[in-house]
Amino acid sequence: MNKIFELPLYPYARHADQDAATPARRRVVVIGAGPVGLAAAIDLGMQGIEVVVIDDNDKVSFGSRAICFAKRTLEIADRLGLGAPLVEKGVQWNVGKVFFDTRKVYEFNLLPEDGHRRPAFINLQQYYIEDHLVARLRALEAEGAPVSIRGGSRVSAIEDHADHVALTVSTPEGPYVLEADWVIACDGANSPTRQAMGLDFVGRVFEDNFLIADVIMDAEFPTERWFWFDPPFNRGQSALLHKQPDGVWRIDLQLGWDIDKDHEKKPENVIPRLKAMLGDDVDFSLEWVSIYTFQCRRMEKFRHNRVIFAGDSAHQVSPFGARGANSGLQDVDNLCWKLALVIKGAAPDSLLDSYDAERIHGADENILNSSRSTDFITPKSEISRVFRDAVLDLSEHHAFARPLVNSGRLSMPCRYDTSGLNGVDALPGGPDRTRPGAPCPDAPVGNGFLLDHLRQGFTLLGLNTDVADVNAGGIAARALPLRASGALVQRYLGGAESAVYLIRPDQHVAARWAAFDATAVRAALRRATGQA
Repeated sequence: MNKIFELPLYPYARHADQDAATPARRRVVVIGAGPVGLAAAIDLGMQGIEVVVIDDNDKVSFGSRAICFAKRTLEIADRLGLGAPLVEKGVQWNVGKVFFDTRKVYEFNLLPEDGHRRPAFINLQQYYIEDHLVARLRALEAEGAPVSIRGGSRVSAIEDHADHVALTVSTPEGPYVLEADWVIACDGANSPTRQAMGLDFVGRVFEDNFLIADVIMDAEFPTERWFWFDPPFNRGQSALLHKQPDGVWRIDLQLGWDIDKDHEKKPENVIPRLKAMLGDDVDFSLEWVSIYTFQCRRMEKFRHNRVIFAGDSAHQVSPFGARGANSGLQDVDNLCWKLALVIKGAAPDSLLDSYDAERIHGADENILNSSRSTDFITPKSEISRVFRDAVLDLSEHHAFARPLVNSGRLSMPCRYDTSGLNGVDALPGGPDRTRPGAPCPDAPVGNGFLLDHLRQGFTLLGLNTDVADVNAGGIAARALPLRASGALVQRYLGGAESAVYLIRPDQHVAARWAAFDATAVRAALRRATGQA
């Protein structure tokens, strides 16, 4: 068993707030020290916002849990200052293969083009992600950033007031009351915060179950995503294989509807299933076993006055497609720059409503794709199964059928096409992939990459044209003039000779033009920050 599970990273320690005569007031309290909560604290701390993270645990999560982290997540991690160690530790992959019975019917490459710093995905156990996030938080704290974490502390009651949130925090030494200007609830799918506020999910729970087994073994499988429909070792069901660091392999096996979960998790029942897949001659040991049920659900609203939900506390999707943790990191990427502007008085409170609109759009997109994956993987009728199997057969030899195969559409960054923050698209011939609302694709720039230059604040990117800094309502857009060549031309100019892009702090395009116009940029900047 990996010893990292047993190491207390943020043990309980009495804080002066517990002895205060009146409740202490903090700017932001993040509930939950998983990847989403820790990333939110780091993001806000880097912007000088006071953050206290509260978690009833004192160590990383038990079991690998989320393992597939997408390119966009790695780019967010780069902005937060910890992308490189994650990629160095993780298993990088771009290729996936799909099998039907024993036949490979097709394969796909999630990053077929060159000119990106990061791979399509890495596989890395969640406990390593959390370990690196805690280390980054501690480093910021040591540098003087107003961030801290309180382990062994549980939020047992919450009261949302007009101008603050009152939290009752239970500790080994008794409860105390802590006030916060804002609360970000990142306390997971069973969110006690959501329950305490009388809120719930809407959506679907699918009647199927999958076994997760993290297996330690020496194996010669390549570093690819392998998915089987109806394999001989799990007839009538499906299976998934991923490689992780440290000789750990993730295996998902579909079990069906009516099962005894406790019975199926017992080693004496798990091991025969794995031997049927791997063969009797493969030596392996179990690191972690769990069973999950497909759920595609979300809260009706993510923002409730001064309490804002992010990650699994706000939405749930089935694991196939790696949309859970990746979408949670996109939540905080979207939220934190907006919350920082509101706290600093640079933007109106209403800017936070755009978090609701944009990330609900993202959640609905993930739920749609996840539901379609689930319906394809687990047909609900005989005619659905006949259709699926025909698609799989055709895809082996006919390219037209391959887009119909759905073994879990893998996580892609959300485009906020209908966002009220989007400005004009005044770039005739501009590439569709960089229209307003889209995330910025990376591209080589000098000895580095474009996204290296888009890590904080608003940026006014000028390609083959002059640009200057612009200020609107106290918010500045920093000029970044570049000569476009290679991938920059393809990804940002298309058929245009020059371009100007207003890019948000979360590296999404706010507006674009063919040439620099300070008045037009100021209008777009006001719109992107909720001032207009």
